[in-house]
Amino acid sequence: MDLSAINPVLLIASLMVAATPILLAGIGELVVERAGVLNLGVEGMMITGAICGFAIAVNTGSPFAGFVAAAVGGAALSLLFALLTQVALANQVASGLALTLFGLGLSSLLGQGYVGIKPPATGRLEIPVLSDLPFVGRILFGHDLMVYFGIAVVAVVWAFLKFTRAGLILRAVGESHDAAHALGYKVKRVRVMAIMFGGACAGLGGAYISLVRVPQWTEGMTAGAGWIALALVVFASWKPWRVLLGAYLFGGVTVLQLNLQAAGLAIPVEYLSMSPYLITILVLVIMSADKSRAPASLGRIFHASQ
Repeated sequence: MDLSAINPVLLIASLMVAATPILLAGIGELVVERAGVLNLGVEGMMITGAICGFAIAVNTGSPFAGFVAAAVGGAALSLLFALLTQVALANQVASGLALTLFGLGLSSLLGQGYVGIKPPATGRLEIPVLSDLPFVGRILFGHDLMVYFGIAVVAVVWAFLKFTRAGLILRAVGESHDAAHALGYKVKRVRVMAIMFGGACAGLGGAYISLVRVPQWTEGMTAGAGWIALALVVFASWKPWRVLLGAYLFGGVTVLQLNLQAAGLAIPVEYLSMSPYLITILVLVIMSADKSRAPASLGRIFHASQ
């Protein structure tokens, strides 16, 4: 094994890119769960966002239009989940799983004509002087805009939940929807808006995979990223900044196993490829022992007549 083949600068820079899809999907799901809703359809919304963003970017020649379309596509699919769980009062777990299966099938259908097509390139945000700094410049100041957008979303969500009245209401709905309803807050409206925000973020994460990280369309290309995003929320104990740290951890594992394969590590490739998912399972097992940090109304159906 030749570890000298691993460039630490490129490794860290690649880590930030690999973390961005699950960071966007994870922070969106965190808002959904803080509102008391468990949406297991993140994978379906991501893959839908991936094909919507890819198709629009290819047809318009604009990656920006692709990301906008991805956000709209993810939010639209999440609206279906909202109608099922908040209006029809369907089981959230079953509805989320159905949403994932529906999203995978829909994306496969829509993506048939886009296999083998290259999307327009998403340019890097080159910052004068800072981008030219040795070591730090390539790591921190040589990325595309979506990498910085993901970090900005984490900061905005943290400030929203901590300092705004709307954030307080959302947290109150997640902790006790009955008490929030008794105080006159529109529980279902809050939850539908949170669900659509989560869907838009998941769609952006999916589009980042198809437009930037793996600039092509392949059926099922999210490859479990939505499930990792779900685990990431639990790992972060429903705190925004921990989602950022957790995304970089999971992204780092993914990038590291690819680099170890390239360096010729004497371990079967299959074991290295499954390592991010094994770590995800391990994290879930460890964190599931402490359920006190989860929103108290998470996964519970709300009915105004109760």
